[in-house]
Amino acid sequence: MTFPRLSKYFLGFSAILVLASATLFVVAGPKYSIEFTGGTLLQIELPADKTRDDVISALQSYEESAGSADATIQPDAGRPAALGNFTVTAVKTASEEAFLIRLRPMDNEEHISVLAHLRTSLGDVKELKYNTIGPSLSRSLKAKSLQAIAFASVAVILYLAIAFRKLPRKLNPWKFGVLAIIGFLHDVIVTVGVFIVIGWFTTFEFDTLFVTALLTILAYSANDTIVIFDRIRANMTFENRSEELSKIIVAGLRQCVTRTFSTAFASLIMLISLFFLGSDSIRWFILALIFGTVIGAYSSYFVAAPLLMYWK
Repeated sequence: MTFPRLSKYFLGFSAILVLASATLFVVAGPKYSIEFTGGTLLQIELPADKTRDDVISALQSYEESAGSADATIQPDAGRPAALGNFTVTAVKTASEEAFLIRLRPMDNEEHISVLAHLRTSLGDVKELKYNTIGPSLSRSLKAKSLQAIAFASVAVILYLAIAFRKLPRKLNPWKFGVLAIIGFLHDVIVTVGVFIVIGWFTTFEFDTLFVTALLTILAYSANDTIVIFDRIRANMTFENRSEELSKIIVAGLRQCVTRTFSTAFASLIMLISLFFLGSDSIRWFILALIFGTVIGAYSSYFVAAPLLMYWK
């Protein structure tokens, strides 16, 4: 089967992945961290005989134990009204099981008060992490994340339009830029869809570190696509000028396959090592880069290049 015919199947498969990922984002939505929603995140380790239910009970009794005069209990959830809705999630650390407590935004005095109550109720509670972000800062972080992706997209289009301005025929340079954008947006959207599903079954949440991973994936995908496009441009400029466009593109892909495979393989060796041996705090970040490396190499060959062939 020739590459032009085979590429139709890959384009169809990619279209399904993008549509499914976009649907998941709109309908189900990602599980955002407090960096995007605002709130307080408290990670603790408990004595060996304590469980998640003990943490929930301690938080429910917080107002009463603190001696608050206006303490009220929500009849539906059984939680102190001043704490609002909270979640307690079990997570694995390097040493033992820990618990993530997610609450409304609170100041340092409230944080100290809640932690003291937990230690009184549960015993030797060890605080591993404390972080609180207000709603105004979370909105700013979300806006800046979207601006970073938009700025990178515009920069790539302008770069390719300038770098390929002497293209002799058949294609104008703007098409190369637009198709590079389509290629790495495909990678970002599919990665987001995959991690929405991962978030259903794990403690993963969309945070600024994951946005950093998306920008890194974007850069890797754009770099791989630009290298292939540059090889195709060189073939159109100096070699086989009379050849059909599809043959020139296939020749360019063959000339770049060793370089693409070697780069991806070397990157995966390092990333997989970091995933298993690195810190728990960056494990989701590394997993996103592993997936992005694979999907970035895939899109360069089976999304961006075929679209260049069909968009005459």
